[in-house]
Amino acid sequence: MTLTVVVGASGSGKTTFLNHVHESHKCTYIRQYHNLRPYIAVSAIPNFDPTKLPYWDIYVNEKKEKSIIVGGTIAGQYMAGLSGGQRKLLLFELISQRTASQDNLLIVLDEPFAGVTDDFVPFIVNRLYEMRKKHNILLVTNDHVATLKKMADNIVTVSAIDRTKVKINGKAGVDRQLALLAMSIGDDYKHTANNSDLQFFLSVELSKNGGILNVVVFAIFVFSLFLLMFWDSQSGSEALVLIGGGMITFFTLQPYFLQLTDWRIFMIEEAEALLHSSRSMNKLLKTCLTLFLFTIVVFVEFACLEAVLSTLTTVEFFFAIYFDNLATLVMIMLLGLYTELPSQAVMMLGGMPFMFMIFFSTTFSPGAGVNGIKELRYLFARFYLWCMLPEDMGMEGCPESNTLLYLILASLLVPFLFVLYKVGTQLYKRLHNEKEQSSRLESIKTLQFAELQLELFGEKALKNLKQIGSSVGTDELEKIASRLKETKRRSLTEKKILSYINSDTDSEKVILGKIRQVPE
Repeated sequence: MTLTVVVGASGSGKTTFLNHVHESHKCTYIRQYHNLRPYIAVSAIPNFDPTKLPYWDIYVNEKKEKSIIVGGTIAGQYMAGLSGGQRKLLLFELISQRTASQDNLLIVLDEPFAGVTDDFVPFIVNRLYEMRKKHNILLVTNDHVATLKKMADNIVTVSAIDRTKVKINGKAGVDRQLALLAMSIGDDYKHTANNSDLQFFLSVELSKNGGILNVVVFAIFVFSLFLLMFWDSQSGSEALVLIGGGMITFFTLQPYFLQLTDWRIFMIEEAEALLHSSRSMNKLLKTCLTLFLFTIVVFVEFACLEAVLSTLTTVEFFFAIYFDNLATLVMIMLLGLYTELPSQAVMMLGGMPFMFMIFFSTTFSPGAGVNGIKELRYLFARFYLWCMLPEDMGMEGCPESNTLLYLILASLLVPFLFVLYKVGTQLYKRLHNEKEQSSRLESIKTLQFAELQLELFGEKALKNLKQIGSSVGTDELEKIASRLKETKRRSLTEKKILSYINSDTDSEKVILGKIRQVPE
């Protein structure tokens, strides 16, 4: 297989080039500063042998091999574990072990030597040699350039002056978009999902650093204060007690919900590094775990309400409180897990249902408000909850029956609109991708594409060109491949001659002797 090195000055767009390759083709992608959830125990990673790591003996001798975690920062919380360089080595060993049973994959590496000391460089070089035997490797580097150039089959040079063109193996003026398409060769990695993935998810997320323990400790503390301060509340104070309990539930769960954005980003990068089998499965599992935690906290709230006030103890009120709380928090979960929004946007947009509930539900201003605007109260679960209270709260237009049903439907309005939005965007992306795919198919059938892919991958590209239905005939493709192979052989011979000349310029006989040893 082939090793392609992308070089260029700082700011010339080397990493951007890799990102665009990653966007155009499924590949294993290790970023320069790749994120893994810092609370993952290294020994818990499924189907991975950490004893192959060059530093693992240190932790075995210290009897920390079971407890050492990946380490790093997530959601502003730093967790001590592996160093940055050790994490880079972990990623290399992880993809090396994962891809050993398959072949013809595309592995993309951004600055593989960044943060790694010189004593561990041979380990990375060795892994590159091993993966290169079965897979195509594309990487960017600013370190150890000479070493990698000697290893490389192809060298791509990008420039900040003209970002529409690149240089490939000394040939300038190659169209950048065509080069991106030509680089995108390789099969999809085939995951083998099994029970170990589920066990890994649970062991990581239920660990002491997974965030749930913090929620539990904080919930015990704040609900204890709630019981102390609201104990022996009298009939007629239901609204105030509900507001207090609801706010405690909201601020108990909000930190966990907000860190879902960072969790999603880290999880996606873990999937790119083949740490687990499926982004969708992990998002679904995280959704279930988050809703389970939400249910437990709401149940604790309901139990505390029952302890301090005996008028809100029916099953109907439990479901009313459950869906009222869900309406204020569900948007944060949906935006955090199922969009690409950054943390700040998730915090602002995810808090809108809570803010709008205060403004438009009229539960904080019963009987007040501008006519017409007040009708928006029917969209909020909190309005129907107030209608269910035993004391008349002065709410206008309460339904005469089926109040709980209306409350549940109102609480599900945000998830319903979110699903419609996701379906709409997916349909738009599908139509847009179909147009791009059509344009791409036209480009990859051309003679220029065939020549470029054969230049990069040699005869190995013939199979791919035949599969995509290249407009160039099979005989012509084989002729081009043979010509390019001969050109590369001559280039390699010239390099060897120059190397020999530079190593011994004093003896013409020695030079001639070495030249004769160069294989034809």
